[in-house]
Amino acid sequence: MSNSPLTVSELFYSIQGESTRAGLPCAFVRLSGCNLRCRYCDSHYTWEEPGRETTLTEILGWVEKYPEVPVELTGGEPLLQDGIYPLMRELAARGRTVLLETNGSLSIGRVPEAVTVILDLKCPDSGMENMIDWTNIGRLAQRRKNGCRDEIKFVLSSERDYAWAREVIAGYGLADLAALLLSPADKLMAPSRLAELMLADRSPARLQLQLHRIIWPARERGV
Repeated sequence: MSNSPLTVSELFYSIQGESTRAGLPCAFVRLSGCNLRCRYCDSHYTWEEPGRETTLTEILGWVEKYPEVPVELTGGEPLLQDGIYPLMRELAARGRTVLLETNGSLSIGRVPEAVTVILDLKCPDSGMENMIDWTNIGRLAQRRKNGCRDEIKFVLSSERDYAWAREVIAGYGLADLAALLLSPADKLMAPSRLAELMLADRSPARLQLQLHRIIWPARERGV
C-alpha cells in the first residue's frame, strides 16, 4: 500500500446529508482542491485554503475510529489526487462501504467497482456544464452491468436546469444506470417547486434536500 500523502481539507464524522444513504451516520474524508467553480458552491474553502498533507496511514487510522459506518470521499474534487485510488482500494479491502462523490468532469474509469460512485452532472446554471465528461455515462453503464449501484446527482438552480436534467435523464436512459437525485440549490430553487415539477412529470428521480444543512444551518464545516 502506497503511503503517499493526500491533501485533506477536513476529516469529520456526521450525518450523511445527501445520496440514497441520507440520514445515516458517516465518516467523511474531504480532500482539498477543485477544478470547477460552481456558482452555488458551499465548500469553497476546499480550494481557497491550503489543506493538510495527510498519509494514508493517518487517514485509515482516523476512519477506524468509526468502524460501523460508511466512508464518503468528497471534496473539492477527490479524483484530482492520485492518492485517492490506493485509499479507495484499501478501504474496500477492509470491508468498508465506500462512497465517492465526484463532480463529473474527470474519468471514473479507475474507480474500483466496490466503491459507489455519486456522479454530479453539472446543470447549465452551475456555469460548469461545459466541463462534463460525458464518456462517464458509458462507464456507469458498464459498472451497472457488473452489478454496481451508483448514483447520479443534479443540483438545480432553476426550472431551466430541471428541464435540462429531465432531457438528459431521458436521452441517456439514466434511470436504468443509477439512482437519480435531484437537489435544489440553496436559495436558488424552492424545494416545493421542484416537488411540483417532479410530481407532474412522474420523475424517476428522488428529490434530495441537504439534510445536514437543515440540521445545522449555521455550520459551514464538519457537516
